[in-house]
Amino acid sequence: MFIDTHTHLYSEQFNEDRTEMIQRAIAAGVQRMYMPNIDLNSMDGMHALEQQFPENCFAMMGLHPCSVDANWELTLAKMRVLLDKRPYVAVGEIGIDLYWDKTFVNEQKEAFRTQINWAKELQIPIVIHARDSFPEIYEVLDQENDERLRGIFHCFTGNEQDVKKILDYKGFMFGIGGVVTYKKSDLPETLKHIPLDKLLIETDAPYLAPTPFRGKRNESAYVVHSAEKIAEVLNVPLSKLQEITTQNALGIFHP
Repeated sequence: MFIDTHTHLYSEQFNEDRTEMIQRAIAAGVQRMYMPNIDLNSMDGMHALEQQFPENCFAMMGLHPCSVDANWELTLAKMRVLLDKRPYVAVGEIGIDLYWDKTFVNEQKEAFRTQINWAKELQIPIVIHARDSFPEIYEVLDQENDERLRGIFHCFTGNEQDVKKILDYKGFMFGIGGVVTYKKSDLPETLKHIPLDKLLIETDAPYLAPTPFRGKRNESAYVVHSAEKIAEVLNVPLSKLQEITTQNALGIFHP
């Protein structure tokens, strides 16, 4: 089977055909889909999908950096209540995003740090969103890194130096999505420096659809297109890539 390690199935972009979209993914061999949380508003839809597809859909809990505002501490307090009530597969998606707005950069760092420590306490991985923010991400991770820290750099688009830095943390994997299929992407070359046992496949649906669907709505079934490109770049059989990335995903989310 394939595993989509990062997909926003609850997005309003799927309101017209959500159940059919998930069934298309399952039919394409994508048996498991892992859902990152965004904010307080995304939780209900995410939980509903988990109940509707208990064998296929798995929820994370966390506050997306783009949702960090002046009330971030109150929001995190509400999320922590949920984390204490029931198990989640990861704390995510969390991190730092300086692409859209730098107003709350310090708050983003502190929210990131708080949630890292939740994950270490609960012994679950973190799922990192890093956009125009690798130095800031590393600053926090360097301070918080220990044997309990593990997770995923979701939608990884860094360079060879970033790969080396992340591998030094020991406990992290790289989520590779549709960007690897784009003609002008440097990701295929960078991909050659990532060990197979550190690779995961994701869609980030409904965003970042792979070629030949670029510019259209992404969905979990399309994870297969990214997998085919990765297998081609690394010169490994698709069946082997499928097996290894599935083992990697189960290992990070369900150790």
